[in-house]
Amino acid sequence: MARVKKQPPMSKDSLLPMLAGHVLAHGLGQASLRPLAKAAGTSDRMLLYHFGTKEALIADLLAFLAKAYAGALDAAMGSERAHTRAEVIARILAQGSAPQMQPFMALWWEIVAGCTRGISGYQPAAQAMMDELLGWLEGQMPADDPDPAGGARYLLTLIEGTMMLGAIGHGDTALQGLLAGGLLPA
Repeated sequence: MARVKKQPPMSKDSLLPMLAGHVLAHGLGQASLRPLAKAAGTSDRMLLYHFGTKEALIADLLAFLAKAYAGALDAAMGSERAHTRAEVIARILAQGSAPQMQPFMALWWEIVAGCTRGISGYQPAAQAMMDELLGWLEGQMPADDPDPAGGARYLLTLIEGTMMLGAIGHGDTALQGLLAGGLLPA
């Protein structure tokens, strides 16, 4: 008689990677409980059991995705700390435009649109994601940066603008602006 391999018990930690894969592939528009449950191989009731509410599930899911995105950026930054702010922004923009990052970027713009439409839960989730990203970015500033917190805010503003312009087909406009401002090597 063949033994049936026992599955480990479900938990938030085991569900989040499956839910993240679904949301990256299909967006938040398909993030109602039934499709999410199906993607995770469970029921909508079990999702509520583990997360409490749909809003809490989405907040935890977006936090998980923000950490995954930051992990990908960590890999792109390499083991050697950047020497200049220009080097920081160049590394991040190179990684942000990589094909494997496009699902994250599409999801981010969906979240931004949800914030502007006032969709419940989007703004607090987006704020938490930005807080996490700002903290991460501050840690990426050159060791001798005179104002790492201010530099992180400055670069985040430039990165978000550059990525938005790229998303709408004006990547050259953004790159020319960064070149004109001396933030990318000519």
